[in-house]
Amino acid sequence: MDWRGLLESNSFTICVRLQELSDHPQMKFSGGYDHNWVLDNANADLALAASVHEPGTGRTLEVWTEEPGVQFYSGNFLDGSYTGKRGRPYGFRSGFCLETQHYPDSPNQRDFPSTILRPGQVHRTATVFKFRASQARLP
Repeated sequence: MDWRGLLESNSFTICVRLQELSDHPQMKFSGGYDHNWVLDNANADLALAASVHEPGTGRTLEVWTEEPGVQFYSGNFLDGSYTGKRGRPYGFRSGFCLETQHYPDSPNQRDFPSTILRPGQVHRTATVFKFRASQARLP
């Protein structure tokens, strides 16, 4: 799924920068993105769920999954109190998560893919994170 190409839906798409959406009701409620995206993966095959590219460094992340959804979280609650490499703080929206999963509220929604696991049943699923680096295009 290439989120840059999503069509607008109620003026709220992932392709719009967070700062430009600061007054949107969903952004005010959650402080940023914390949304589940439904994937077009009805067969539950390993399929591309997300691709993220950072042109300055040339790094690309691809997320492949058998899950029906991916939760995108934009670091809304990072406040600088956690530190990373070389003691650098994780500031507000300085990171993101792509969490493959079923849809929120699945147990209560008959039309959603089931999340019920009965005694004796085994659940297996796969998610693959592929990283690569290409030539960086620095200004």
